Amino acid sequence: MYKRWLRRACATGVVVTTALLAGATPALAAPGDGTAFVAVGRLSLLGAVTDVGPLALSSTGGPATAQLASVDAPGVATAGVASSAASRDDDTGVVHAEASLADVVLVLSGLGTIGAIKVSCDATQVGVTGTTALTDVAITGATLPLNPAPNTVVGLPGIATLTLNEQITDPDGTLKVAGVHMRLEVAGTGGDLYLGAAVCGVAAPPMPMASGAGLWAGVGLLALVAVPVGVTAIRRRRVDTA
Repeated sequence: MYKRWLRRACATGVVVTTALLAGATPALAAPGDGTAFVAVGRLSLLGAVTDVGPLALSSTGGPATAQLASVDAPGVATAGVASSAASRDDDTGVVHAEASLADVVLVLSGLGTIGAIKVSCDATQVGVTGTTALTDVAITGATLPLNPAPNTVVGLPGIATLTLNEQITDPDGTLKVAGVHMRLEVAGTGGDLYLGAAVCGVAAPPMPMASGAGLWAGVGLLALVAVPVGVTAIRRRRVDTA
């Protein structure tokens, strides 16, 4: 079971990464699924292409949490402690995913620093929402809001374009949230880097075990256990009386 969950988590991470980099919108998470990671990207610096991440990947399918002592996107950004987490409440169907980075330094052209980036998404029976929060921002040539509205774009001409709290909703309701999306524009460079990302599929409906579908599911599970046990007992009785 654990191996199957782990394969599912890794596959989810690859799909999420590809979709974010390509800007595509395929279905990324089945109902009740959530994924988070602290950085992902593809960078082209002076003709050399570097793939970053996904780093510190977590998923509702496991592992539920992940942490790194430091993050390094060569020539573009670094960070200190970074972590992610994803959880699902099987009773309510609610999903939560989050990622955070501390002591972020945008080393590209000496852009500046961000004390912390925190990204999260939540899926409930009401809908799916996402947020991004920044602290202690000191970026040369720009003022970044600490609680940016979805898809806030900040241009740094000739260096990069930053999209803060980037949010993309897929046709199936899956929400992808990226804390800071950097599009590189310095001469001789290119590519994209995402710092902090959380993905939530729509909440799965709760299935109470007392009635309705939950009752029949419980009866079915009980039958799967009870029937083989009963058959075994009958066989033993026949052997004993023979």
